[in-house]
Amino acid sequence: MFIKRRRGWEIPESQATPEHLVLGRRALMAAAGAGAMLAPSVAKAQFWRRSEPADPWTRLPAEIPDLPPAMRNTRYPADRALSPERDAVTFNNFYEFGSDKGIWSTALRMPTRPWTIKVDGMVESPGEFDVDDLIQRIGLEERVYRLRCVEAWGMTVPWTGFQLSKLLDIVKPLGSAKFVRFETAQKPEVMTGLRQSWYPWPHIEGCTIEEAANELTFMPVGLFGRPLPPQNGGPFRVVFPWKYGFKSGKSIARITLTDQRPVSFWETLQASEYGFWANVNPQVPHPRWSQATERLIGSNERVPTRMFNGYGDFVAGLYTNLQNERLWA
Repeated sequence: MFIKRRRGWEIPESQATPEHLVLGRRALMAAAGAGAMLAPSVAKAQFWRRSEPADPWTRLPAEIPDLPPAMRNTRYPADRALSPERDAVTFNNFYEFGSDKGIWSTALRMPTRPWTIKVDGMVESPGEFDVDDLIQRIGLEERVYRLRCVEAWGMTVPWTGFQLSKLLDIVKPLGSAKFVRFETAQKPEVMTGLRQSWYPWPHIEGCTIEEAANELTFMPVGLFGRPLPPQNGGPFRVVFPWKYGFKSGKSIARITLTDQRPVSFWETLQASEYGFWANVNPQVPHPRWSQATERLIGSNERVPTRMFNGYGDFVAGLYTNLQNERLWA
C-alpha cells in the first residue's frame, strides 16, 4: 500500500509474481540446462527464497511455548484449499519491519515473550494481560478464514485464537463505548521500519463496538497450529475476515474502547484510498486497480472476489443503517 505516482511502465504489486516462485523457476531451469535431474526433495528446496531456511518455523525463539490443543470450528467454511504454509509465513505486509513482502527474517528478531496487552478506556475493568495467561483463561479454537488483501491477492489460512468478544466480556465495556482502537507495539530496536518518519506511527486501527462484538472478529495467537510468528502479527493480533487485510492490526500492545472514531494508519496517509470501514466489495474498485478478482498466493489462480469476502451472512446486518457511509474503502 505504498502511496506514490506510478509511471507508465509500472504494474501494481498485486500483479507481480512472488519472488520465491521466480527464483525457484530459475534454479530449476539452470539445473535442467546442465542436464541434472533433481530428486524430489532437492527440487522442492529450490523453490524457497535463497535466504530462507528449510523451515522458517525453526527461527521462532525457544522461549515461545507451544499452543495448547485447539479444536477446529467448522461454522465458518472457507470453501477453498489452504494456502501453502511457507507462503503464509514468508509473504507478508508489516511496514514496521519494511515495505517489501520479504520482511519475515527481520521480523523474527522481535521478542514476543513476555508480551502484555493493555486494555483500557471506557471499560469497567481495565487491565494489562499477559498473552499466555489469556490463552489459558479463555481457551483456543482454530478457524480457517479467507484473507483478502486490498492489493487484490488472497490467502486461506488456519488461525488459532479466540473471539475478541471473550476479551471484551472480561473488561466489560461501558454503554458509552462506541469504537475500539487497536495499537501496534513500537520496538525500534527490531522494527527498522519505524525509522521511516513520514509514516504516522504508531500503527492504529479501529472498528465499531458492534464489529468488535461480532462472532467473526478473531484474535489469533497461532497459525497452522503453531505460535503466531512476528511477521504474521504475532504474538497477538486481530482479524476481520470480511474486511481488507490492512484493517487487521498486528502485534497489538494496546486496545482502547472509546466514544471517538479512531483515525487509522492508512486512513491518515491516504483517506481517499484506505478508509475506516474497508469492507470487501468486488463492485467497488480501488482508485488504482480493480477489486473484481483476486490472485491466490501459492497457485497464482485468479478467482472472483466475494462480497464481504464471502462472509455476508454474518456481517451484512451490521451496515443496514449505514448506507450513507463509505463502507467499501
